[in-house]
Amino acid sequence: MKSTTETLSPTRVKLTIEVPFEEFKTNLDAAYKTIGSQITIPGFRKGKVPAAIVDQRVGRTAVLDEAINSALPGWYSQALQDTNIQPLSQPEIDLAKFVDGEPIEVTAELDVRPELDLPDVSTIEVTVEDSTVTDDDVEEQLTALRERFATFAEIDRPATEGDFLTIDLSASQNGEEIEAAQAAGMPYTIGKATMLDGLDEAVTGLSAGESKTFTTQLVGGDLAGQDVDVSVTVKDVKEQQLPELDEEFAQTASEFDTIDELRADLVDRVTRGKRMEQANEARDLVLDEIVSKIDAPLPEALVAEEITSRREQIEQQLAMAGVEFQTYLDDEEQTVDEFEADLEKRVRDSLVAQFVLDQIVANEEFGIDDAELSQHIMRRAQQSGEDPNSYIQHIMEHNHVPDMVSEVLRGKALASLVESAKVSDKSGNVIELAKLRVDGRYEDEVDDTEAPAEA
Repeated sequence: MKSTTETLSPTRVKLTIEVPFEEFKTNLDAAYKTIGSQITIPGFRKGKVPAAIVDQRVGRTAVLDEAINSALPGWYSQALQDTNIQPLSQPEIDLAKFVDGEPIEVTAELDVRPELDLPDVSTIEVTVEDSTVTDDDVEEQLTALRERFATFAEIDRPATEGDFLTIDLSASQNGEEIEAAQAAGMPYTIGKATMLDGLDEAVTGLSAGESKTFTTQLVGGDLAGQDVDVSVTVKDVKEQQLPELDEEFAQTASEFDTIDELRADLVDRVTRGKRMEQANEARDLVLDEIVSKIDAPLPEALVAEEITSRREQIEQQLAMAGVEFQTYLDDEEQTVDEFEADLEKRVRDSLVAQFVLDQIVANEEFGIDDAELSQHIMRRAQQSGEDPNSYIQHIMEHNHVPDMVSEVLRGKALASLVESAKVSDKSGNVIELAKLRVDGRYEDEVDDTEAPAEA
């Protein structure tokens, strides 16, 4: 089999496949066997009918059609490998020459990733936020830690912001209860929930056993967006009592003996977290800069398909949240035309970014080992909140492993681009992301005897 390519445009190629008839005979033999097993001929067992008899019964043309249809997918896949083409669309296949006994010629037109003229990344400069840790940052972490060890005391006073309540809710419209909008014994924290507009105001000032009715709009269900009357009853009011910031708390909440040691550890944790935020911000900014400097041709069919897919995703998410599309546009202060234009721009930029990274992967010949892939899959499982075993089973069953491989390779490509660019913080400090580990520490902060952090 011989495969050749012809460039039709920067994003489309024509693949020509030539197959000697001798190589096709294996497919013919399989076709005779397949058809022979489907017909009944007196004196012959199924699958053992001679080719001449099959020709008499169904015709040589039917056998040729069966053979060519079974052979085409394999030829196409082999041709892609031979020519190192990565398709972006389903091919338009044409049987250009197919005469019994003569060489076969097949053509396939398909969309491909364009070759991009990448800018000199070393000339790109981006600025990210400072990683300075403030007292407020540390206090926020301490407060969150104290809340994890807080106790709750039932109190006999009107509820106020920050109090923890147990409430019953009952929604009705025109005097009739809405069956799907009833709830009893629901926990609720004033000032920290967005369950229903007006609920915070309704329960503030109520004591245990007191009720109030207010008008609001449901966010989901058949009555989403319609006015309903909601009756709320406060069953109890509890006040959060935070533990004192003393040595006992430090020893209870951490492995440290003193509050000073705990604070120092929180400073270190917040610092490392902010460094990782810097790295993420730098990646986005550098990639955006590269994309903005490239006038990339794109397969319009792919663009249209991606726009349709993303719009459907947005509409499904809005439907699940019970939000009308027009309401979403009003909240975003966009017209339909502005929404469509913004969506198209984001799709085009995303595709260019993907092509940039894929080209870097190909140029630099990045590889991936089993450990890297396993670590990436485990991180994705943790991010999804799913059980790791269930997540792994899902991606295996749905053949998402190639997607995981692409994510790892593109991540390596993006890291190499960012490390080549100049990244500074707003205070003017140059940030050497090449020396930043995945745990937020720089290489010179790590003990030489310490095992490297997982990538």
